[in-house]
Amino acid sequence: MDKKYIRVQNVSKTYKTKAGWNPVLKEVSLEITPDDRLGILGRNGAGKSTLLRMIGGSETPDSGTVERSMTVSWPVGFNGHLQPGMSGRANTKFCARVYGADVDGVVDFVREFSELGTYLEEPVKSYSSGMKARLGFALSMAIEFDCLLIDEVTAVGDAAFRKKCNDALETLSENRAFVLVNHGLHEIDRLCNKVIVLGVEDRPVISTKVHKSIKAYQRALTEGVWERPQ
Repeated sequence: MDKKYIRVQNVSKTYKTKAGWNPVLKEVSLEITPDDRLGILGRNGAGKSTLLRMIGGSETPDSGTVERSMTVSWPVGFNGHLQPGMSGRANTKFCARVYGADVDGVVDFVREFSELGTYLEEPVKSYSSGMKARLGFALSMAIEFDCLLIDEVTAVGDAAFRKKCNDALETLSENRAFVLVNHGLHEIDRLCNKVIVLGVEDRPVISTKVHKSIKAYQRALTEGVWERPQ
């Protein structure tokens, strides 16, 4: 069987702003395998969501390459794959057909997991951000991807739903890779076995010392001192 991976090689990205060109990512390289649960750390504007979208293919780098030999979800929490004029149920059926999943099974799972009730029959454009997060996360759990991309979704919604999301991720971590962007450092510490820290050195820091990396990152935020985890 061929090895499954996502390989990011020397990826850079720059955006044009009113103040000029702003380099967000510079020569990022990493590899994700089916055993990896990667957490992305970085200040606002460090390029966390940009990197996530490039891993998934919804955004292209200015230079460098991204190769994939595993199936990758849309960025959960971004919700750009949802059609606002369609109901939650219609979106669910559409996504199931696109990815070749059992439509009835996916609908049943999404109905139960999302707990949207009758709102599943309403157009997504009428949903709150929390309701969209429920639908998007439930869809990602229902459709089998080799790697899930998760953007801040466990910070959305009420406490009971956040716990439900985290419990689902913990179960999935036994047999599925994921990439997690989350300001909740506790979740990254608990769920991930590798981290990439953006914006603390000229190049990103990648480490399997998750707890030590988080402590070093916290110190960089509070004291302005970064020490590479040993």
